[in-house]
Amino acid sequence: MQTSKLFSKYTLGNIELKNRIVMAPMTRCRAIGNIPNDLIAEYYQQRTGAGLIITEGTSPSPNGLGYCRIPGLFNDAQVEGWKKATNAVHDAGGKIFVQLMHTGRIGHSLNLPDGANILAPSAIRAAGQMWTDQEGLKDHPVPGAMTAGELKGTIEEFEHSATLALKAGFDGVELHAANGYLLEQFLSPVSNQRTDDYGGNIENRCRFVLEVVDAVITAIGANKTSIRLSPFGVGSDMPHYPEIEETYTYLAEQLNDRDIVYIHLVDHSAMGAPEVPFLIKDTIHKKFKNSLILTGGYNKESAEADLNSNFTDLTGFGRQFINNPDLTTRFINNLPLSEKLDHNTFYSAAAEGYIDYPVYSN
Repeated sequence: MQTSKLFSKYTLGNIELKNRIVMAPMTRCRAIGNIPNDLIAEYYQQRTGAGLIITEGTSPSPNGLGYCRIPGLFNDAQVEGWKKATNAVHDAGGKIFVQLMHTGRIGHSLNLPDGANILAPSAIRAAGQMWTDQEGLKDHPVPGAMTAGELKGTIEEFEHSATLALKAGFDGVELHAANGYLLEQFLSPVSNQRTDDYGGNIENRCRFVLEVVDAVITAIGANKTSIRLSPFGVGSDMPHYPEIEETYTYLAEQLNDRDIVYIHLVDHSAMGAPEVPFLIKDTIHKKFKNSLILTGGYNKESAEADLNSNFTDLTGFGRQFINNPDLTTRFINNLPLSEKLDHNTFYSAAAEGYIDYPVYSN
């Protein structure tokens, strides 16, 4: 009988994971005033059966707080708030990376603090709406096209936030270059129509992302730096374009040269989005020599199959961790997964639907 890879230890950079199960990042909107709190610490502590936890998207800048009640990591109060979560996870034997997510044009000014602005590569409004606690759903506004100074300043914000991440006790940083947020907005010629060195050809469109990666590496080291990508994703008004495969092949080669610790590739086809083709997943894995995390539609059996075929090194699970805080224990003991999942509480501010899902009981 083949030994389970899913539950085997794995060395990721300079840390050892107790298994190859990753809790994928999921926005949950519980950070009142954009400061992590005791509720958030308890939520992550409950889920430390995962070998690696990746936090919900956390903004490195006031300008990146596009959603209601998402956490930030750019001031001392946020560092102190996140310490509660990292201490809770480490005390339970887990490892945790923070996902740095600048929402770019996906947001609304009502969700931003005073003085912050909706910024993007180009002044192109995203289709769709954003929830605001003050006025309900509002159309995405036309973002401000980032000036040279704002480009430089945003890179510095990512670098500063990465430094604060280590101060807050995180084991590393995942840069969110997926799901239609700021970094991916630079990658796509649909949302990036700049005519300077940050727009046009593939090399130019990847430039901002790679400069952010370089800045974070400078701050915390390549072995604590990682990135999330979603090629062929269509979330947040990101239509397909002809050069997708070439863009992500080039990006994977550049990220490999920088020796970052992992690429996290997400496929949203299980939720109705187009499937990420096998070829691009395989190409990225071959071009990038360090660890690959694949997330999207996995169950225990399919995760084990992809690990055993060496198609991926680690497998991410998202929504199953919401209503199964003990997901790893259920997998190990072949216990049924909970079918109770309240979509109405995904993004509320309350403990209900967040920390009150029970562990398995006969």
